[in-house]
Amino acid sequence: MTAVTVTLDSRPDGVPDNTAAADFLATDLAGPLALAASATAGDVDRALRATRRSLDDLGALLSPAAADRLEDLAVAAHAASVRRFGRVVRLFAPLYLSNECVSTCTYCGFSAGNEIARRTLSPAEVAAEARTLTDRGFRHLLLVAGEHARIVSKDYLVDCVTALAATVPSISLETQVWDTATYRRLVEAGCEGLVVYQEVYNRSTYAAVHLKGKKRNYDWRLAAPDRGAEAGMRSLTLGALLGLEPDWRSDVVALAAHASALLRRWWRCDVAVSVPRMRPAAGDFEPARPVTDREYVQILCALRLVLPDVGITLSTRESAAFRDAACKLGVTQMSAGSQTEPGGYSEPGEAEPQFEVSDTRSPAEVAAALRAAGYEPVWKDTIGARSRS
Repeated sequence: MTAVTVTLDSRPDGVPDNTAAADFLATDLAGPLALAASATAGDVDRALRATRRSLDDLGALLSPAAADRLEDLAVAAHAASVRRFGRVVRLFAPLYLSNECVSTCTYCGFSAGNEIARRTLSPAEVAAEARTLTDRGFRHLLLVAGEHARIVSKDYLVDCVTALAATVPSISLETQVWDTATYRRLVEAGCEGLVVYQEVYNRSTYAAVHLKGKKRNYDWRLAAPDRGAEAGMRSLTLGALLGLEPDWRSDVVALAAHASALLRRWWRCDVAVSVPRMRPAAGDFEPARPVTDREYVQILCALRLVLPDVGITLSTRESAAFRDAACKLGVTQMSAGSQTEPGGYSEPGEAEPQFEVSDTRSPAEVAAALRAAGYEPVWKDTIGARSRS
């Protein structure tokens, strides 16, 4: 591993060699991006006929030429998803621990500069939230928090995971990113999954929307999934927030390249991707370029076709009608009945949510809709696993 310099905030500058992050940074995306902008009908045909698809194929499938072939993309994506994952969709719930945050991110309701009611749950309150969610059927919970290393500390997160480990079979974490030693502590406490949104892959845009805090360190965040995998996390989810980057195609190509690198480096881990669209939140951030429903369908289909072994997550940011349709396009996991503020399930208060939820149906209603569409809602992590022997 090459030596790295250390910045004043004690985070390494650059990414280590022999990591998925380094592999991603070494990937030449010029070809796929050129195809995404100007692929021909013939390029799209070749991508659809391919048995093993590349990033160049992804570019073709994201192109304006492919936008005229949405029905063909949808049929192929549905078939690929059923072959790999069957007709099942895993349901999970986000459990918000805290909306305290010292980072300034222009798009986030928790951003430090927003004048909102703040709240941090105690581990006992986290356990109460979890009981409410397990009573509703959930067996997989995603712990979410703002970035505040003193209030949402390493010890606090370990205590929260410990409080749930005996009763919640599957626990994942989406908080500020940590070092390998901290992730190892969380794994030992009972956490098995790590969710890291790079948010946006264009470095210039990343700097423009992350104005203050340790989250400004692009490379430290980019390599967080590697550190989690090294620590023993068995599932890794990457994400890009659509609407931050004017050229949404570039973010989708970059996300797929990063996921592909993770699959190669950490083949024992399950890998998933998420591409939520911006929703209203405190701070009144306006997306640089909103992604339309047709474009979003194209994105989901293209990701499924090029990443056949990767899970695709769809959040309650999307409408109920859209989610009901999207389950047939390669989506393998959904949140349901989500509350995006601390205490929102068992003891709602005045704490500000991170964003507005669009699909407000109960978990039971979401499960019923999936069954009506011919899919089985799965409450435990029983799908998508590759051999870890």
